[in-house]
Amino acid sequence: MKRKLIVLLTLVMALACPKAMQAEEVTVTILTDNYTDVSKSLVETMQRNLGRLLSEINMSDSQNKAQLNLANSNIPESVMSPDAKGMLNALWDNIHFSCDDAEVVDKLWPMKDGFMLRQIPLIINPQGETFGHGNYQEATVDFDKNGRIVDFQFVFDSQLSESMERCGSAVDMERKLKILKFCDKFATYYNTKRLDKLQEIFSDDALIITGNVTQVYHPEAGAMKPKVTYKKQTKTEYLSNLRRTFARNKYIDVKFSEIGEGGGCGPVTVSANNPNMYGVRLHQAWRSSNYSDDGYVFLLWEFRGEDDYILHVRTWQPEYLDRAKTQPLPQEEVFSLSDFDL
Repeated sequence: MKRKLIVLLTLVMALACPKAMQAEEVTVTILTDNYTDVSKSLVETMQRNLGRLLSEINMSDSQNKAQLNLANSNIPESVMSPDAKGMLNALWDNIHFSCDDAEVVDKLWPMKDGFMLRQIPLIINPQGETFGHGNYQEATVDFDKNGRIVDFQFVFDSQLSESMERCGSAVDMERKLKILKFCDKFATYYNTKRLDKLQEIFSDDALIITGNVTQVYHPEAGAMKPKVTYKKQTKTEYLSNLRRTFARNKYIDVKFSEIGEGGGCGPVTVSANNPNMYGVRLHQAWRSSNYSDDGYVFLLWEFRGEDDYILHVRTWQPEYLDRAKTQPLPQEEVFSLSDFDL
């Protein structure tokens, strides 16, 4: 009789709280095909740490917790660094999410100071409204040399790292992966409304250019035709406008995807004049509570140290010249490194 009562209570709880009953523990399998010089015990540590964190995220989401339980008693600093906890909490403050896969399988990317995973599957669970780009999202996770999680953020395009695998030396590859990581951070700062981080990431003399479609009369055609005109902003002007945008919108969802230059090694190119300067040419989809657009973004990054970087140029151009989206911006007009090479 007692056993039947337990089963009945379990069924009642499942019907009353179906989401809570679905909160599964997550196991992680890391593939090391591209990097064999890593110990089995270190891989197991990374798998265990990430599995523990994803399971906690699932539990917090199932219980609709306002905050993740990342206290040392639950997720100790041996599992996740304080900085990584801060970034994850900032993401959680903006939007809740969970890992829908009971087993996550991902490829390990070696870095000079640790390791990276770039395809952790997540499901966005918006609180009472539809989120910008739909509910599927991937995350990137960084580990230090001891297997501790030192960064967790949304990734803008998981295929970019694979598309560059054939390009250049191991050193070139690591730098390009870091540039993609910088872009992940850049998008995440918009999504979490971290104006303080954007303040840090732009150089004081940053060049910020925004394109806008206007109608211009063409005498030879005897008609008005669309033309992109450009406005320059200083760092102070841009961040001031962005502050107002953040205040007006409940959520912001920025996604980058790849557009390359001539079919080379993805969107990342290195300056011919300065090996520490990298250009990134991307498609940006911006979705927010009261505004959306699609266009092209060009970013000019400078390495000042292996993990110290700054953004000198950010441009935005519309993808189309008309509201009906029948006249795309010609690709030869999309900004690239050759327009700003220093």
